[in-house]
Amino acid sequence: MMLNFIDKIGDANPQLLRELKGRLKFFHVAIAVATSLLLQLVVFLYQFREFPGEKYSLTNTYCRLRSAYGQLLTQAYQQSDQSKIAELNNFISKNFCPENQIDWQLWWRDHWEYIFLSFSVIFVFTLLVAGTYLLINDLAKEERRGTLNFIRLSPQSETSILTGKLLGVPSLIYLVVLTALPLHLWAGHSANIAFSYILSYYAIVVGSCIFFYSAALLFGLVSRKFSGFQPWLGSGGVLFFLFMTMMVASSFRNLNNSGAWLRLFNPWDVTNYLFPNLFRIYNGSPLKSLQFFYLPIGTNIVSVVGFHLLNFGLCTYGIFQALKRCFRNPQATVISKGQSYILVAFSQLMMWGFTLQNSQTVFNLDEQIERNIALTLIALYNLGLLFSLIAILSPHRQTVQDWARYRQQQVSSHKSVWQDLILSEKSPALVAIAIHLTIISIPWLVWILLTSVLDTHHSPNWTSDNVDRLKLLLALVLSISMMLIYATIAQLILLLKTPKRSFWAIGTIGAVMFLPPMILEFIGMSSEKNPTIWLFSTFPWAAIQYSEATTIFMAFIAQLSVLALLNFQLTKQVKLAGESATKALLAGR
Repeated sequence: MMLNFIDKIGDANPQLLRELKGRLKFFHVAIAVATSLLLQLVVFLYQFREFPGEKYSLTNTYCRLRSAYGQLLTQAYQQSDQSKIAELNNFISKNFCPENQIDWQLWWRDHWEYIFLSFSVIFVFTLLVAGTYLLINDLAKEERRGTLNFIRLSPQSETSILTGKLLGVPSLIYLVVLTALPLHLWAGHSANIAFSYILSYYAIVVGSCIFFYSAALLFGLVSRKFSGFQPWLGSGGVLFFLFMTMMVASSFRNLNNSGAWLRLFNPWDVTNYLFPNLFRIYNGSPLKSLQFFYLPIGTNIVSVVGFHLLNFGLCTYGIFQALKRCFRNPQATVISKGQSYILVAFSQLMMWGFTLQNSQTVFNLDEQIERNIALTLIALYNLGLLFSLIAILSPHRQTVQDWARYRQQQVSSHKSVWQDLILSEKSPALVAIAIHLTIISIPWLVWILLTSVLDTHHSPNWTSDNVDRLKLLLALVLSISMMLIYATIAQLILLLKTPKRSFWAIGTIGAVMFLPPMILEFIGMSSEKNPTIWLFSTFPWAAIQYSEATTIFMAFIAQLSVLALLNFQLTKQVKLAGESATKALLAGR
């Protein structure tokens, strides 16, 4: 029967069969099972250090007489009767709780709850950290041995191969968890935890495993330059993420900002929602008040768990699309231009959805955004996202040369130049970056318009109010033009014939971005004292409130002129790159 089952696995997914045969050896399986059993024994016995013995104090948690003696001490302290306080303390120190007054049922319930919660935390760390390490390490080994290219030539689909990796490589980790699963279920049942909550926890863990494992495979494919350091870097990053988010989940209750989306990727908030004693938060989980575009997600377990799983599912699907691109062709970009538009739109939807939460009875969008760090988080996230997309989507010289040289052939096949610039992976990325900026700007524009509508009810100074909104709009277009200038500079550098063009592009953009503001601050020219100069920096928002609308508009015209000159040079370079070698030779170039 076992042989038939293995044959069926091989027929359904040969890659999974290959991984299982290489790992499920008798010695490895025995070590995994023994480790799991030993861990269960340690966790089970650890809390017995607090087992109520013969000298169990009258004021300890599980003594039924605790409340009575506590009331007597409270009364004595209220009356400031020092002799009675001393007498009671002396009696409590010399006498112990009778065995028939110990609440054994409560002790065993708490003992089982401790076991359940301990394994809930252990499962997350074991599966995510150890599983991530094994997957990245397996890809690194396959790369070194040259077998990864052999797998790429396999007739199996990318989904089949990657699924085989996800299920097979961490198989021993799965075995450790599965061996401990009966005790975990029994502990949850004995602690009177609802079975639906336990199943919800398992669903979240499975969803987070699929997401992190997919991300680990993608990291392993795109980080070949790190060589043998890849597994430690990837698993260390996951471990750091879990520790940091655990601290955040146990300390910070505010989910009324765009950072709530990032907290969806850690399992601690929803685990604390299901089992409130995990972090000993007695006021309830902050997820209970969570909203998404004012929709009350946290009102019941179905919406909370369902939204987490939906987020994991959508993000994992996106990662798998990137995996398919990178697996067959290691030189391909992580995502295409078309996929990048979806990524930017989805991220804006999620960030703004968690920013717009209404914790008051009055709908006030201005106060909703201004009283938290939502705008700062959104701006920083978008800045990082845009620069990442510039680095990923901007093609190098040879790619642009091939595109420009054979574009006429593509045009003759009824494919327009604009369609190429928007979707083709070989064309310059400037139009794509402009589309990204447009998608990012739409929510900001809507916010400015909505605040204008809301403020007409209580703003007596209509003229000043309109000028402020004009300044906000001008600041928005200033930021857009500045990002387009950076994207154009990066593309121009990538078209050069010099070696290490990527290094020079990153260094140049970094210098243009950060050196001017640092120099201005160092020489004492702050945005308040010299707002005009700051309008030409990477952070024009700092000088908006100190500048006139006319000055901001003139700064925008100047940036637009610079952008036009740079794009004229870019167009010229693309045309030169697309010339045939014979034509360039005859022209003396």
